[in-house]
Amino acid sequence: MRLPCWILTISKKFNDTYGHDTGDEVLKLVASIVKDVTGGGKAFRYGGEEFTILFPGKSIQEAMPHLEELREKVAKRGFTVRGQSRGKGKAKRKSKSRSGGAGKQIYITISIGIAQKNEKSKTPDAVMKAADTALYRAKKKGRNCVSK
Repeated sequence: MRLPCWILTISKKFNDTYGHDTGDEVLKLVASIVKDVTGGGKAFRYGGEEFTILFPGKSIQEAMPHLEELREKVAKRGFTVRGQSRGKGKAKRKSKSRSGGAGKQIYITISIGIAQKNEKSKTPDAVMKAADTALYRAKKKGRNCVSK
């Protein structure tokens, strides 16, 4: 079985700028997009701020277009940062109206590290470590990309 993986982390800088509550909302937004990954991928929450997508029986080359599509969907999806005065107990607005002080519109990008089982990475833990290393390569390349 091949295990291409993807990991997302909300940066400390993001949380320092917008707050942890907003970071949590961004994670929920990204999770709602990730769960619909194409290509037979299965999405899982891997940790507090991390997700993994497994593509059983697929190679990196077969999974790559689906991860690129996912990366693009996240980048194109706007996120409205709500004001600090909005309480947790208040009902969420169903209207899609942007009027009435709705907040600042921002766009999220994700970096993706992909790896698969091979001679060097024989165990799931080794594949996850390889995916994590690939993720750091993606971040070093300037973020918002997929790296193997």
